Amino acid sequence: MDAFKKNIATLRNLERILDNLRDGIIAHDLKRHIFFFNRQAEIITGYSRDEVLGLDCHEAFKNPFCGKQCSFCADEPLLKDTGDYSINITTKDGETRQVEITATMMKDEKGEDFGVLASFRDVTDILNLKMKAKELTDFSNIIGQNHRMLRIFEQIREVAVYDTPVHIHGETGTGKELVAKAIHDNSQRKGAPFVPINCGALPEGLVESELFGHIKGSFSGAVRDKKGRFQLADGGTIFLDEIAELPKDVQVKLLRFLQDGTFEPVGSEKTVTVDVRIISATNKSLKDEVENGNFREDLYYRVNVIPVRLPPLRDKKDDIPLLVDHFIKSSENRKGQKITGVSDDAISVIMNYSWPGNVRELENAIQIAVIKCKKEIVTIQDLPLELTRNLDKKSRRGPYRKLDAESVKSTLIKTGGNKARAAKILDVGRATLYRFIHEHPEVVPDDL
Repeated sequence: MDAFKKNIATLRNLERILDNLRDGIIAHDLKRHIFFFNRQAEIITGYSRDEVLGLDCHEAFKNPFCGKQCSFCADEPLLKDTGDYSINITTKDGETRQVEITATMMKDEKGEDFGVLASFRDVTDILNLKMKAKELTDFSNIIGQNHRMLRIFEQIREVAVYDTPVHIHGETGTGKELVAKAIHDNSQRKGAPFVPINCGALPEGLVESELFGHIKGSFSGAVRDKKGRFQLADGGTIFLDEIAELPKDVQVKLLRFLQDGTFEPVGSEKTVTVDVRIISATNKSLKDEVENGNFREDLYYRVNVIPVRLPPLRDKKDDIPLLVDHFIKSSENRKGQKITGVSDDAISVIMNYSWPGNVRELENAIQIAVIKCKKEIVTIQDLPLELTRNLDKKSRRGPYRKLDAESVKSTLIKTGGNKARAAKILDVGRATLYRFIHEHPEVVPDDL
């Protein structure tokens, strides 16, 4: 009896210890039935342990807690030892929280698998604070610190939790596919396929087959059954880039899929049902395409439920130094040459260029500069010709001769954060001011 009481006391002490951890702890058996749920897990998820203990974790939280990254959806557990990943969860109150999870397979005294212990930490508030303090410089492989990009990061997190169609509009080279992938990676579908397809790059006669598949003999050259991109994306996300280029007959088929989630492969009478989220994009105005008769109005309202507009690089030039640093590091890793940065004159030229090809053009320019660079610093001579062709003396002025932190900060307050006006008042080029702010972020008032 004493041994029994001792064991009970030991278990209660262990439970108290786990309840006082800063991480949420959830444990379930190989059938996904939850047998432990600590106090911090209750706080993060909003569910009490009485609501979830004994339940399948898929049912307890209304859907798989780990989304498509669940290792216990197949007949055999996919988790072999330990897995680390970040996901968005929906709390009991419907709030979206981002958590970082470490899942570990538990073994009994014989070394046999008997369940999973998952520890998770809520990092939502940390991300929010970094955004507010302008300390966040990248998000899901997207580089940026400009207020427009911080808003894009917020939008990604907001829309990722839902399966509602998203339409991304932006000029060529602004990173539409990166944003689509970020939405996928921050959703419950992370771990399932992300299937991108450029609708404008497909031969017109093969668009329907590429998207929806075909059966053998359905047309000349169809020598076997083939799954389309929608079937390949089952459970995940399909990204329809340049959706405005879809032929009208394919638009009709896409509209039907958005209405009921079904389609027939080319040449087949069998209806196929898949679970796919649609994210679309175009560098054109879909509304203009509707007015010009090129895009169906009913489809427009189906795909444009949540619009996301990406700013061109010329409207967020203060992100250029961040992007340049990132691309230099990426390029030098491939080349094996150590490059420490870019000269002041070169960065002024880069900042003053209009960048019609946006971030993609900037990346290509830096790759060329790294290849040409023979020293540790990229100079004007290393930049592509299109950047230096119209170079004037103004772009080569010394960068900080007239600037100091106090005057810049006071001028930004006067102009309400308008950097173009501030540059005129300070009598320096915008590139010079952007560079100074990038290296002295404390000069930007907190309320701007």
